[in-house]
Amino acid sequence: MAPKLIGFAGNSRVRRVLAAAALADVQLDFDKSFSMKSDWKTEDFLAKHPLGSLPVLEDGDFYLSESGAIAEYVAELGPNSTLVPSDPKQKALVRQWQFFADQELFIKHAMANRSFSNYLPYNKAVVAGILDGVNSRLAQLNDHLNNQTWLVGERITIADVFVATALGNMFTGLIDASMRAKIPNVVRYFETFINQPKLAAIFDDGKPSLTETATYTPPAKAEKAKEDKPKAEKAPKAEKAPKKKEVVEDDDDDEPLVPEEPKAKNPLDDLPKSAFNLEEWKRQYSNLETRGAGGSLEWFYEKFDKAGFSIWRVDFKYNDELTQVFMSANQIGGFFNRLEASRKYLFGSVGVLGKANDSVISGALILRGQDAKPVVDAAPDWESYDYKELKLDNAEDKAFFEGAMAWDLVIDGKEWADGKNFK
Repeated sequence: MAPKLIGFAGNSRVRRVLAAAALADVQLDFDKSFSMKSDWKTEDFLAKHPLGSLPVLEDGDFYLSESGAIAEYVAELGPNSTLVPSDPKQKALVRQWQFFADQELFIKHAMANRSFSNYLPYNKAVVAGILDGVNSRLAQLNDHLNNQTWLVGERITIADVFVATALGNMFTGLIDASMRAKIPNVVRYFETFINQPKLAAIFDDGKPSLTETATYTPPAKAEKAKEDKPKAEKAPKAEKAPKKKEVVEDDDDDEPLVPEEPKAKNPLDDLPKSAFNLEEWKRQYSNLETRGAGGSLEWFYEKFDKAGFSIWRVDFKYNDELTQVFMSANQIGGFFNRLEASRKYLFGSVGVLGKANDSVISGALILRGQDAKPVVDAAPDWESYDYKELKLDNAEDKAFFEGAMAWDLVIDGKEWADGKNFK
């Protein structure tokens, strides 16, 4: 019996698996009519797939989640498949590009796209910043492909499956014609991949609908009530049953998106007014040297309101899991992206200290109020970090704070290697 793939057709993660199976000549049982709107997250489904996400694979009594793992498993089922090299060095190079596809392309574009599509609060500067980083990575990919058809060696590998499916998601998303014009090698590579005879049907017969111009459309605002003369009151109408929420399929995620309910007022807005202007601090920090006379720290100490704001040390709990410095820096970036809802209450400077396979993530946050939780719990992964309040009248705390702000912090001999600011 062929392995069963569950997910909805057209999703990039599903295409990743289908492409791997097609190239490896592996047959899959895949229902193209499946919809995220169907009642799929049943007790039986969750018993087999406790992560509760799509796509999933069922191969007899073997159950697998996460599209990357599924694609690699399927790729190695093919009797003559060369998608996953046997040579350790070649395999490592392939893995390098697999991680690149997810960490540098797919996830970052997804964050920008969700904001652009109003599923997250839209901030023009934040979206532009994310896209600048993505386009920088695409330029590096363009250079790599200058004299190469495929990413590793002379044949298609699972690395190409990961990168090309990520590109398909981006080219039909926010990476529009003007951006694609700057990366001709990447466009040529993508078109070569999707037009492989085994893959064309998976990618709209090799002619996906690419974005011409990515234009942001603000959400529709409720029409302001007209200030007419008061009318005679009508008898109250019977209350309507609440409408069922509309579920929207999103190609950037495994879950259906549900339009957000109107948000309750943030309790932080009810705190007594503070003379410390966080936005002005962000500008001072961006425009001035951090240390020294006339520096941003001098401005900060003069203006800081310890009654209205507090300073916190933040440390990642699982440093033993960290590997490459750039991957850890991306992790900080992801954490900051997920704090978007707290942007007006928070400033952060967090870095990776040390070297590959011997590093820590640590830094400092300046936040509204005297409790970190109401600000940082906007990020689902906030509990992956420890938080300790820093007191500026304590010399050790003050030195830590200044090191984090100036990006010259040293912890247990580990020097600052890379960092991110949340502004």
